Amino acid sequence: MSEVRKFTKRLSKPGTAAELRQSVSEAVRSSFVLEKTKVVEPLDYENVILQRRVQIYSDPLRDLLIFPIEDVSISIIGRQRRTVQSTVPEDALKKAQSLFVKECIKTYSSDWYVVNYKYEEYSGDFRMLPCKSFRPDKIPSHVFEIDEDFEKDEDSSSLCSQKGGVIKQGWLHKANINSTITVTMKVFKRRYFYLSQLTDGSYILNSYKDEKISKESKGCIFLDACNDVVQCPKMRRYAFELKTIDKYSHYLAAETEQEMEEWLVTLRKIIQSNTESLVQEKKDAVESVQDDESSTQGKSENILESLERSMHPELMKYGRETDQLNKLSRNDGRQNIFSFDPEVQRLDFSGIEPDVKPFEEKCSRRFVVCCQDFSLNLLAQLSDTAEEGPTNVEPFFLSLALFDLKNNCKISADFHVDLNPPSVRDMLLDNSEPRTEGTQGHCPVQSLVHGIPESCLRYIKWGVFSVTNPHTEIFLVARVEKVLQGSIAHCVEPYMKNSDPGKTAQKVHKVAKQVCSRLGQYRMPFGWAARPVFKDSQGTLDANGKFSPLYKQDSGKLSNEDMLKLLAEYKKPEKTKLQVIPAQLNIVIKDIPLDFTNCFTASFIPIKPFGKGCEDIAVEVEELVPEVAKYCYPFTVYKNHLYVYPLHLKYENQKVFAKARNIAVCLEFRDSDEVDAKPLKCIYGKPGGPLLTTNAYAAVLHHNQSPEFYDEIKIELPIHLHQKHHLLFTFYHVSCEISTKATSKKQDTVETQVGYAWVPLLKDGRIATLERHLPVSSNLPPGYLGLGDTESRKQSSMDAKWVDGAKPLFKIRIHLDSTIYTQDMHLHKFFHYCQLVQAGAKEVPGELVKYLKCLHAMEIQVMIQFLPVILMQLFRVLTNVTQEDEVAVNCTMVLLHIVSTCHEEGLDHYLRSFIKYVFRAEKPSAKQVKMTHEILVLSMATILKQSADFLAINKLLKYSWFFFEALAKSMAMYLLEENKIKLPRGQRFPESYQHALHSLLLAIIPHVTIRYNEIPEESRNVNFSLANFLKRCLTFMDRGFVFNLINDYISGFSPKDPKLLVEYKFEFLQTVCNHEHYIPLNLPMTFSKPKLQRVQDINLEYSLTDEYCRHHFLVGMLLREASVALQDNYDIRYTAISVLKNLLIKHAFDNRYQHKNQQAKIAQLYLPLFGVLLENLQRVAGHEALTSCPVSSPASRDEFICSFPSPSSRSSLIADKDPACGAALPNGHAIKREDSKGSLNLEGATSSLDQCENIRRSSMRSSVSHCSRLDQFEIRTLLMCYLYIVKMISEDTLLAYWNKFSPQELINVLVLLEVCLFHFRYVGKRNIASSCMRAPGPGERRLAVSPPASCRVHDAWLSKHTAADRKSQTMPALRSRAGVRLQHLGSLETSFTLNHNAGTSEADIVHQALLEGNIATEVCLTVLDTISFFTQSFKDRMDSLLL
Repeated sequence: MSEVRKFTKRLSKPGTAAELRQSVSEAVRSSFVLEKTKVVEPLDYENVILQRRVQIYSDPLRDLLIFPIEDVSISIIGRQRRTVQSTVPEDALKKAQSLFVKECIKTYSSDWYVVNYKYEEYSGDFRMLPCKSFRPDKIPSHVFEIDEDFEKDEDSSSLCSQKGGVIKQGWLHKANINSTITVTMKVFKRRYFYLSQLTDGSYILNSYKDEKISKESKGCIFLDACNDVVQCPKMRRYAFELKTIDKYSHYLAAETEQEMEEWLVTLRKIIQSNTESLVQEKKDAVESVQDDESSTQGKSENILESLERSMHPELMKYGRETDQLNKLSRNDGRQNIFSFDPEVQRLDFSGIEPDVKPFEEKCSRRFVVCCQDFSLNLLAQLSDTAEEGPTNVEPFFLSLALFDLKNNCKISADFHVDLNPPSVRDMLLDNSEPRTEGTQGHCPVQSLVHGIPESCLRYIKWGVFSVTNPHTEIFLVARVEKVLQGSIAHCVEPYMKNSDPGKTAQKVHKVAKQVCSRLGQYRMPFGWAARPVFKDSQGTLDANGKFSPLYKQDSGKLSNEDMLKLLAEYKKPEKTKLQVIPAQLNIVIKDIPLDFTNCFTASFIPIKPFGKGCEDIAVEVEELVPEVAKYCYPFTVYKNHLYVYPLHLKYENQKVFAKARNIAVCLEFRDSDEVDAKPLKCIYGKPGGPLLTTNAYAAVLHHNQSPEFYDEIKIELPIHLHQKHHLLFTFYHVSCEISTKATSKKQDTVETQVGYAWVPLLKDGRIATLERHLPVSSNLPPGYLGLGDTESRKQSSMDAKWVDGAKPLFKIRIHLDSTIYTQDMHLHKFFHYCQLVQAGAKEVPGELVKYLKCLHAMEIQVMIQFLPVILMQLFRVLTNVTQEDEVAVNCTMVLLHIVSTCHEEGLDHYLRSFIKYVFRAEKPSAKQVKMTHEILVLSMATILKQSADFLAINKLLKYSWFFFEALAKSMAMYLLEENKIKLPRGQRFPESYQHALHSLLLAIIPHVTIRYNEIPEESRNVNFSLANFLKRCLTFMDRGFVFNLINDYISGFSPKDPKLLVEYKFEFLQTVCNHEHYIPLNLPMTFSKPKLQRVQDINLEYSLTDEYCRHHFLVGMLLREASVALQDNYDIRYTAISVLKNLLIKHAFDNRYQHKNQQAKIAQLYLPLFGVLLENLQRVAGHEALTSCPVSSPASRDEFICSFPSPSSRSSLIADKDPACGAALPNGHAIKREDSKGSLNLEGATSSLDQCENIRRSSMRSSVSHCSRLDQFEIRTLLMCYLYIVKMISEDTLLAYWNKFSPQELINVLVLLEVCLFHFRYVGKRNIASSCMRAPGPGERRLAVSPPASCRVHDAWLSKHTAADRKSQTMPALRSRAGVRLQHLGSLETSFTLNHNAGTSEADIVHQALLEGNIATEVCLTVLDTISFFTQSFKDRMDSLLL
């Protein structure tokens, strides 16, 4: 009776076999795959390098062991300005009294503080290396036998040698003649000819009735029988004669001269080629006969002697060859094998973050508006000189601004332009001189504005506008004003009449002269025009657009809101009822030229480049950006402007003044309300006047007791504002009566004061903006600012006479455009409290915490605009915390709120600029107070340990990069500025800081390893940020302590972790291993041990022992984790192999370590990878490779093994050995040689491998069998790493490594080399092309479908080249796993470099074949080098086999 299996005995009932199989399978998988990597305590790095200092410094390769001196430094970079001089006034800091203003000024005037890492270019992956020659400039071209048919097929596709293909075709007329027929026109018959080449190389010319070659041929001419072709025009037009060797002729005629020439050229080339071939054949035949005769006269001799005496250079060279010469010859023209790696060839830089740039002024869409001319239909010759020509008969004034009809707002300040010719401007001199005398008395005539004469700024005609959000509904509006004269209708009427323009012009001019002399300072509305600015939303200027007609200004539609309604009406010309004033407005819009010079900012600071001349000066016009976060940017320059807009005055019900109709509003800015207070000279003037003046007037509406205003008044605010600074509005009734008989006394009564209004600039310490409604007083009592609100008016004893019962009659709007003042209440109160504490005020417990919490309500746009100022103050408060942990935590919470807000708005690049260029850890004000990094670490750990506020915890994890970068920079500046960098690393930071860092690490681990599924983005971000921070700590701190932190973090991961956590682990390891001094951190040196221990552990530096991983900590940890990952599913293997390969590529191209000895030392670090590959030999080789690798016969193998002494106490790198079966592998199967040819077979492995291929690849490790086969990409990548190490490692190290092997293990080494040859064999261009086009196999992911055009290219190409017999197997099916990605790792899609998604052209395939050929060549040479050294090393033993 057959034995019943134990598995069957355990079945309790039918149907449970599948369940049991599943449970047993999982148990087996868990027992093998889930074996956790052993935790190895790292060495005390600082102590080791101190004890081995003599050994390190005496090592000739000490550059690989020592960190370079001055690796970190601080550089102060001058702030780049676009202006000729700083925008901050020279005495600004002295004048400033507010803490907020002071900090703003410091921020805008200070330089950048940058921490420089000397070798930072080497701290990323290989793509960031300064070496840019990853790919050879010229790839060598190798010729392979397998491509012979391919090349022949390629040649056959050319025009002149296509075998079986058509070379030329077309209609010809052929003469059907014989000896009895005379050649005439009637003899010729029209036929369609095909000229083609046969397979033997001969050419034939076939003729048919039509283009269809399927029909029977009407005749053929063999061209190898022809010896000449000549024209014969006498026979027929465009005729030619084909002469044959037997003196027979064929007469043909083309239809055009061009066709005849083409046929003649083609036929002559073919006849010439046939003639040359015939001559060469005869010559070769003669030479062969002579060679045969001479060869019979020779005597038999020794082969070497004959080679020595041979005149053939190749034979002589072969006769003198030695192993050493061969080795040197093989080294000529060698390539770096990684140069042909798919990722290196592709060099995709998409994953690399761009360089962080310093803060810059916002760059919007800018364009220049050039105002050239404005003229109406009433013109007259006002100048005595004929050069000026006819001009307008009175002055007109323009103001330009941008209006956004889509968002219903005005988006720019006003640009005032005076286009009046000098003769017209002279009409205003009589009035303007006495009015400006008082305001100009304090300034010299030739006053300078930032070194430029003020006279150059009086009549600027070029304005530079900027638009953040361009679109088609932005309009440039030009408002036209004139000197106050009367009603708008009355003033416009003469310009709209058509009768007698000359007489009307003289009449208007005469009245205008009187008006200008008396009312020259007052303006009135006249008309407006508009034009679109952009063609599209990309900012393309509508350069060819023109202004609308000049429309008459309606006195009831003056406000900006009314203007927007008029623009909407203007867009619909069929419905408009606007009155047109005949006029010519010549204003040009154009892009700013590259050589644009002589431009001022809106604060009239010259911009680079600025010439010496005063011609064509331009000024920037301020953009009124909407208060939206996405349009905001951190301020970088000093600017302090206030825009005041008088809107409306309701005077229709006032009873105080008899006359108050033509009302003018005069604005002054004062700093006192005393009787003798003078206005400040800070209001920007109009063209023709001084740059800054003491007052400004709004336009006047004639006979209107309730006027509207549209004027914009711009004020340059002082640096320090106090409670007495205010705006004073004075209202005048202007008498417009013009009497030629008026006395001088009557002339003085032009203005009659009809009221005052005022508004303090500060309210609760902040500038109050928005719309304000003010009461009007008929007088101005001393101390009038005390009458601010209703209560103070009732209680005040001041004699103030209010108009209309102190009702709010006057409406204004204020807009602040300042980079040193904030309107946010919470920000103001926070800085105000900090200022009080700095001044020595006693701190109230909990008060600072209250203000910190209030900062969470700060407006987003304010937060962004003052981002550097706010962040620096928060770090300052954090540093100066004395004992209150609550303050530090709340301060960190505010920082977290700001950081998260910036990320949510997509403005995180501002945070990176702040950290790199602005952030500077300041010294604590009090002694024994911790530094910024010490406080911040404690606060972060406290927040992470809180269990209540998960929202804050998640934000801190997600945006942890900011805090870790701040920690790193603070640590660097502390070491450098305090000169701690010269201390031993163990003494640089206090022990409390190390404890705090360890505590922070422990607080982070559970959020990554436990909550990863709940917060995948947050856990990934903190994993990457922590890795970068620890990488920086390796530069600053005790490296042994940092190794322990890394070890503790990696120990937090479990073998049962899902794929996501394994990706985190390898991403962490890759980031840390990318340290710029990764090689010195691994100490590539021998660690000598006592003699007894050396005997006991002879594999110390050659396998992944605990001692190896302790001495070479980082590389040991990486190789151990990679070794375990190779037993997992594809996704995890992919991740591990990618990390390892990218690191080796970086070593290969690192220009610091290009010497042969340096590369050998680096390769020695990775020697344990050999053992890992040998352990996985069966999986690396695969069934195809093992059955295709010919080796020596079994008998020879056994003799070879017996010739070695039996190893004693030798620890093998292979798991288990069975002498009968060969090298046992971890899965229990063995490599055994059976056939006479010595090919390798797998005993009992085939079925298991086939089953493993069908196992579903899951993200959970417990569901994957450890015996799954590696795919083509994995095998090629691992073997490429192996070949790099074999090529670079020193021969002494390699020999010592081999000497520790048993004979069977040495056989496996040779097998691995054979596997390399198999997997990198060159398969030919035809097979490469078909591999690129092959559909995905089972378990593979389908490639993206190529476009139809690409498909047609492939189909045509393959049909042309796949007909012939193949000389080699095709490559194994490729797998593209675009879905499997590890963030921050390079993408490795297939073993080929072709981009399948984009379609593959014939040129791509040829290039791919060139790369594959070079890889195959380099692999063969590397294997040949290794085999040659192997045979030399074991020559004696191998010779004994031959005897």
